[in-house]
Amino acid sequence: MHLYRKAGTDIPILAGRTIPVLRFPALDRTGIVEHCFTTREGGVSGREPGMEHLHSLNLSFSRGDREENVRENFHRVAAELGVSVDRFVFTAQTHTTNVRVVSGQDAGKGLTRPLDWSDVDGLVTDVPGLVLSVFVADCVPVAFVDPVHRAIGLAHSGWRGTVGRIGRVTIEKMRENYGSKPEDLICAIGPSICRDCYEVSDDVADRMKQEFSGHEEEILEDKHNGHYQLDLWRTNRIVLEEAGVIPEHISVTGVCTCCNPEALYSHRASHGRRGNLGVFLMLK
Repeated sequence: MHLYRKAGTDIPILAGRTIPVLRFPALDRTGIVEHCFTTREGGVSGREPGMEHLHSLNLSFSRGDREENVRENFHRVAAELGVSVDRFVFTAQTHTTNVRVVSGQDAGKGLTRPLDWSDVDGLVTDVPGLVLSVFVADCVPVAFVDPVHRAIGLAHSGWRGTVGRIGRVTIEKMRENYGSKPEDLICAIGPSICRDCYEVSDDVADRMKQEFSGHEEEILEDKHNGHYQLDLWRTNRIVLEEAGVIPEHISVTGVCTCCNPEALYSHRASHGRRGNLGVFLMLK
């Protein structure tokens, strides 16, 4: 699989054992987690006429795919992580900054058991073997690993979640529940849309300017036509650094979903005809 990668970033590696997935070496080096960022490859979706845009590891039940295809795809992700499918816990993403603490009692929710919450864009836990799950197709996934207190978090951060600083909210939730300190955290900003591909209107840019005053030139490029290019990678790094995470502890993807539509699902590149990528994080 060929991936176009941006220079000057902490590029994740393609290192799947059973299916093609991306991993961040910095997360692996903690020694306490399994994780992966899926690609489009390795699944069974998109074989039916008219469903080619779902090829092949679609992880969404709501994009027109056959349920049995999606469930088989999750079995393949579970094999990659070395767990059973009843260990996944899903978010209920609606671009909020709500972060939920999950435990062993929540295992399977969203996949093998009904999901009994809504409006949740982040999850944290200290329970080994529980797979935190976030789904993206351009938005930014952010992973958090506390090797000191053995706790983890995973957040979905589109522009609304970014302007609401869901990264800071996740860190605070880990501090409240597990005693996590920002300076101990190892974080990864995962595959998502890059600045060159992400054009936003002036109302979104105005929200960003207000929330990230003093960083405008870092995160926004004015197109002088009422539109801007927005750098969500840099903005989420700012969120983490201002929350106290050590800059050297933050890995930033060099892989853009929109630049790699053959390998990764992208809402913008496909004009909405796409599946979902999955981001998974689990304490060993």
